[in-house]
Amino acid sequence: MSKLLMLLLSALLSCQVMAQSTDQMLKRADSYRLQAGAARVTTVVRLYKKQVLDKTHLYEVYARPDRQSLVLFQSKTEAGQKLLMLGDNYWLLMPKSRRPIRITPMQKLLGEASVGDISSLRWQDDYQASLIGPTTLTLNGQAVKANELALTSKTKGASYARITLWLDQQNDFPLKADLYLRSGKLAKQALFSGKGTAATGDNPPMMVKTMTLLDKIQPAKKTVIEYQDRTPYQLADKYYNPAYLIRQAQVDL
Repeated sequence: MSKLLMLLLSALLSCQVMAQSTDQMLKRADSYRLQAGAARVTTVVRLYKKQVLDKTHLYEVYARPDRQSLVLFQSKTEAGQKLLMLGDNYWLLMPKSRRPIRITPMQKLLGEASVGDISSLRWQDDYQASLIGPTTLTLNGQAVKANELALTSKTKGASYARITLWLDQQNDFPLKADLYLRSGKLAKQALFSGKGTAATGDNPPMMVKTMTLLDKIQPAKKTVIEYQDRTPYQLADKYYNPAYLIRQAQVDL
């Protein structure tokens, strides 16, 4: 075997190992947002204007593998509204409407929280990750060693064209993300905070407690998404059918 061929094979194997490693990093980062399998996530979204609380909305998110989720609107002003995500397809179902309304993942629910921000909790489903390299972030006045990843959308239903994601070097916990539109404009910056501990065997494990979205176009706005509860929950298949949901004025689960 020639020396050149050996170098090419070595480089190819190195790239494959790096890709596998990056995929594992993203998978672990996702586990802090939502564990594997189907689950119910109680989500509170708070909109701040100039640091003053303006609105609060409550959602129940029923997520399962294969990019499927059902969001039930629980606030009084939105009672009966439902949001269904099936892969690249999104529908908004209104209590008095006879037809589901097709929407996009970037349509707003409250403040900077969009349909995709609430309904999609796993990056690995929508993005291909590559490692940019190690770096140091300053968060809350402290230096944190991080790995910087570039996420590129691989599905039509991805909320953003690309994401720059920073993960803690120690445990791959998500720290920060820059969220870019298809135009290339930086739309939002997400900051993550956790609860629990990442140490093996501890109960409960570390999970993302809040995702704070900073509006990079209108800096006076800030939206905080708080995940109050995550419970393993297998929802019946019928609830993932827009034709069924549109006939249900209220879904009580």
